[in-house]
Amino acid sequence: MIKRVIIFFSVFALSFGIFAQDGASNDPILFTVEDTPVHVSEFEYIYKKTNGDKATFSQESLQEYLDLYVKFKLKVQRAKDMKLDTVPSLMQELAGYRRQLADSYLIDREVTDKLVKEIYESSKQDVDLSHILISCAADASPQDSLIAYKKALEAKEMIEKGNRFDEIARKYSNDKSAEKNGGRIGYVTVPFPNFYYELEKADYSVPVGKLMGPVRSQAGYHLVKIHDRRPSRGEMEVSHILTRFDKHGNDPVKARKRIDSVYMELEKGTKWETVARDWSDDNVTKNKGGYIGFFGINRYEKAFENAAHAIAKDGEYSKPFQSSIGWHIIRRHKKKGVEPFNVAKPRWENKIKKDSRYELAKAAMVDRIKEDGDFREFQPAYKTFVDSLDEEFLTYKWKAPEKKEDDVLFSFGTDLKVSKAEFAEYLQRASRKRIRMANKVSVPEAVSSLYNDFVSENALKYEEKQLDKKYPEFKALMREYEEGILLFEATKILVWDKASQDTVGLKKFFDENKTTYNWERRAVATQYYLKNDNKHLIAQVRQMAKENPSTYVLSHFNTDPNKPILSARDRTYEKGRNTQLDAIDWTVGALTQTDIAKRDQALNFMKIEEILEPAPKTLKDARGYVVADYQDTLEKSWIEELRKSYKVKIDTKVLEDLVK
Repeated sequence: MIKRVIIFFSVFALSFGIFAQDGASNDPILFTVEDTPVHVSEFEYIYKKTNGDKATFSQESLQEYLDLYVKFKLKVQRAKDMKLDTVPSLMQELAGYRRQLADSYLIDREVTDKLVKEIYESSKQDVDLSHILISCAADASPQDSLIAYKKALEAKEMIEKGNRFDEIARKYSNDKSAEKNGGRIGYVTVPFPNFYYELEKADYSVPVGKLMGPVRSQAGYHLVKIHDRRPSRGEMEVSHILTRFDKHGNDPVKARKRIDSVYMELEKGTKWETVARDWSDDNVTKNKGGYIGFFGINRYEKAFENAAHAIAKDGEYSKPFQSSIGWHIIRRHKKKGVEPFNVAKPRWENKIKKDSRYELAKAAMVDRIKEDGDFREFQPAYKTFVDSLDEEFLTYKWKAPEKKEDDVLFSFGTDLKVSKAEFAEYLQRASRKRIRMANKVSVPEAVSSLYNDFVSENALKYEEKQLDKKYPEFKALMREYEEGILLFEATKILVWDKASQDTVGLKKFFDENKTTYNWERRAVATQYYLKNDNKHLIAQVRQMAKENPSTYVLSHFNTDPNKPILSARDRTYEKGRNTQLDAIDWTVGALTQTDIAKRDQALNFMKIEEILEPAPKTLKDARGYVVADYQDTLEKSWIEELRKSYKVKIDTKVLEDLVK
């Protein structure tokens, strides 16, 4: 179906756009086909989109495109009169596309796009923070969660009373690193590890200096203090040379002397790669010029990171500096800052779709739909349904009751009411989900989980039905796809299929126009291919081919029938259709230059065996061209017939108002 639409829009050069609603007082009608109006907004957007920089709005340009668009609308009108909009396969095709578009429209616009913009804006800054973690499992009982929450509040109160954050972190935090760093994480950037989205949002929104929390994550409750924000450091591509302490008896002085010698070599002008190979103690990178690649913040020690970002220009290197493992010199290759949004967007999309924030955002969207859609639940109906189930529900044996219960479980406004029977059918389809829950949760808990999924599914169905009302551009887009599918089908039936299948009409058309289908001057040529392993024989092959037929040449060189080294094929070429032949004079016996095939490096050349003078083509010879020309003729006849059949009324005053 997608191919069908792409083909249609390629052929007719039409585009989609955002149009005002039909009948708007500030959106006059440009033309009508029978009683179907086309408003200025529709025509103007498609005109600009199709013509791009050439959309001059001149009288000539507008008139030319108007003629094209009128033809398009005439064809759509005929397709509707042919009742193609009632063909089940086409209706199913359009419904399928609508579902795809609605999913994309809802999820991409309300979830993906928002998350991408959010994380992109956050990526412009690094955040310096301290935190305290009070551990609490994601599936902890309400009692355990409350205990952890109260402990987090207690720690927060201690800090707010004047106690030092680092002291409270060492006392309360379950993050083991807090014993050494007092909870000071330092600078971080997005994205935070999976399941820490709420913490990430909080860290990028709280004011500098403010204590925040408790914030819940899958790990527990967090207290966070923001110390600073700075423009993002981005990533740095570097190489390094290392003198390790443990390679020099753990003697810092010896290691320092060695790195000083390294620095002197570099200052003398010795190539970086040579020095790295001969002096570096990093066995992983030394033979690659010390190349590490790109790294972002918090991947290496602060001393290493700070030294790399202190180098001002690509190609320059640092002075020796010390880390916990030894002494380094870093060479900067390239600094990668925050990319433009259109470049970064695909990368962020891939990341967030694998992150828990994606599901959280989808859940938030469902909550919004439920609120906007006046969502109502009917608990008595739900309770009686759950009470009717036993342990068999979590096995493959369970089936939806044969008796359909029409009691309403939930509703969205007056447009969508969902019954117990529909829920039961869903549960039967969701057998894998049901069975996976066996021995893990109770029947009521399993039903509750599946019920939430079912509600979410119906929320999206409900919202899909509202898209036409909420978003004029969605309605316009669907209209354009519908018209595209109808026109494609009508053109296929009345033009494309007819041109290729109407043998009588095609023969008649050819007989009336046969003088236009002629062969140019042609050469019958033999092309020889000699395997690359035997290229030393090419001169002999050329000499023998010049004076003998191909059968003789092949038998002479292919002495082993199981391992032929030479092949040949005969083909006929029109003048101007083969670059090898066009490079020589066309005389019988002439040879082209030897060429080398890209695929297998075989040496090849061509020999002209016969010259054919210009001659008429048969219908078989010219069939492809004849069918294409016959299609054009049928198309023109179709347009003429449509103009006679349907009344087209153009408002010339409205057209003149478009001229600039």
